Amino acid sequence: MKDIITLGIESSCDETAVAVIKNGREILSNIIDTQIPIHEKYGGVVPEIASRNHIEAISRVANKAIQEAKVTLEQVDAITATYGPGLVGALLVGMSYAKALSFATKKVLVGVNHIEGHIAANYLTYPELQPPFLCVMMSGGNTQIIYVKDYCQFEVLGKTRDDAIRRSI
Repeated sequence: MKDIITLGIESSCDETAVAVIKNGREILSNIIDTQIPIHEKYGGVVPEIASRNHIEAISRVANKAIQEAKVTLEQVDAITATYGPGLVGALLVGMSYAKALSFATKKVLVGVNHIEGHIAANYLTYPELQPPFLCVMMSGGNTQIIYVKDYCQFEVLGKTRDDAIRRSI
């Protein structure tokens, strides 16, 4: 069976991230360019600044991810990008880059829901994991308890309205 290589782009908030994944379970590379130091002086993420920094970082991060994975764009089968939820300008940078790359390479483009991406990350950490299972998802300002019925079938059992639970040390 042929291996499926995916190039994943994440730009929903203040980090530009690109990963190369084999068969949906094995991380070949994972490059993250964080903007935390840039936004610290403002006390939080400034959407316009985040978008501009994504523009500056996206090509460099994508090239580094491909290089570190030791693959070529010709070997990539699909290009994925976060389409939401997130900061609109930041999402547009990642999705526009993914669309252009998809068009230029004639590779399939798949939009990924940010929350579903968090759920799917469990398959990378636990390659043997298969649905059904219970998942606690924490992202940004929310927490959800999700029953994962199947790979693309979810039921939210409970959620916060305006805050995420946090691990205390």
